[in-house]
Amino acid sequence: MKSDQLTITGFSKLSKKEKINWVADNFHSDPQKMKEMLASCCHSDEVQQKVLDGFSENTLSNFPMPYSIAPNFIINGLPYAVPMVIEESSVVAAASASAKYWKERGGFTSTVINTIKIGQIHLTCDQDEAIINKFFEDNKLSLQKSCSDHLVNMEKRGGGLLKSELISFPEEEDYYQIRMSFETCDSMGANFINSVLETFAKALLDLHQSTYGDRSRLQVVMCILSNYTPDSIVRSEVSCRIEELGQTANLSAVQFAYKFEKAIRIAQIDLYRATTHNKGIYNGIDAVVLATGNDFRAIESCGHTYACRDGQYRSLSHCSIEDGIFKFWLEIPMSLGTVGGLTKLHPLAKISLDILGQPSAKELMQITAAVGLAQNFGAVRSLISTGIQKGHMKMHLSNVLHQLKATEKEFKMAIDHFKDKIVSHRAVREFLDVLRKVDPAITKR
Repeated sequence: MKSDQLTITGFSKLSKKEKINWVADNFHSDPQKMKEMLASCCHSDEVQQKVLDGFSENTLSNFPMPYSIAPNFIINGLPYAVPMVIEESSVVAAASASAKYWKERGGFTSTVINTIKIGQIHLTCDQDEAIINKFFEDNKLSLQKSCSDHLVNMEKRGGGLLKSELISFPEEEDYYQIRMSFETCDSMGANFINSVLETFAKALLDLHQSTYGDRSRLQVVMCILSNYTPDSIVRSEVSCRIEELGQTANLSAVQFAYKFEKAIRIAQIDLYRATTHNKGIYNGIDAVVLATGNDFRAIESCGHTYACRDGQYRSLSHCSIEDGIFKFWLEIPMSLGTVGGLTKLHPLAKISLDILGQPSAKELMQITAAVGLAQNFGAVRSLISTGIQKGHMKMHLSNVLHQLKATEKEFKMAIDHFKDKIVSHRAVREFLDVLRKVDPAITKR
């Protein structure tokens, strides 16, 4: 079929059934199978499904992801069972194991250092820099007052617009930026910030035209918040005396401590290792962010930018050994919300916040950072002792068995067989082949 025959106008205006039929009939080898699969993944409650459909455009169904719990976290002296949404079982297992490990050694200590978010008005102006600077400083307060309708409710909650400043960029001719700092309390704040920026920008344009009589001299390029929030920082750490670390596989406590510290230093100086190292941190962080209805893409982009703030991409976690004390910590920028957005609309996001005790945004930052640190500790601990594949492939065994269509009885026998053996797709397949030859009846479900 020619590509122009598959062009469609007004797809978004079709009913869900019409959308499904068009995609299935034109793009899937088994249209009926596709339709049945999409239907099976829809919410049984039509009201809830309508809510989910409203989160995106052109929705056909839902894409299920495992919703898990990592228990045994002690964070700032309080117990937590942390919801995590991720498709990789070893992540939840590692976070849970690390939580239990550090529970016996005092738990995690998390602190929010700051929660300032940034918005930007990008503009061009062909006037002399001194003129535009004076114009901005003379009128800054009145321009901020023009946003009062947007600010009033946030100010009542203890937040609002904290600062606005004009910044020039000599490397780009006639380009300026108004950088604005905000406190959004328990809200993620994206819509609030963008609304303030656009209102401020319109007032700026109007005032500049009335002052100089030529609207073309100052032009707004765009208004948008920045997902880079280096002044919205949370720190989480664990520490204990070296001897309290105990034996890990074939390593004594002292050997483990110094080998662990070396691994963290490597992630500080080597770009390739740092990338995988930080990905491990976000295995934990993203899972909590998703489970609570927050924006994992914004969280990740901010963290990776922060990781290369000195010009080289580095580890986000740190380790020290001083006076016999082993300390492992993470300082990371993070902007989370517990009101607004999906946090109150997504049914499981609401449950997640209930499980966590309806935390404030700051408390959620503390919890999320602790999970990221726990995940990182578990990964590095495995890497320097037994190796990452032993634990990872054990957790992956279930996926391999599903792919090979193992029966319930085969599942149990395979799990028992591989408890002290290396797992690989080939090894599992060969085990099932032998099993089925010995006893063909075992394939019956």
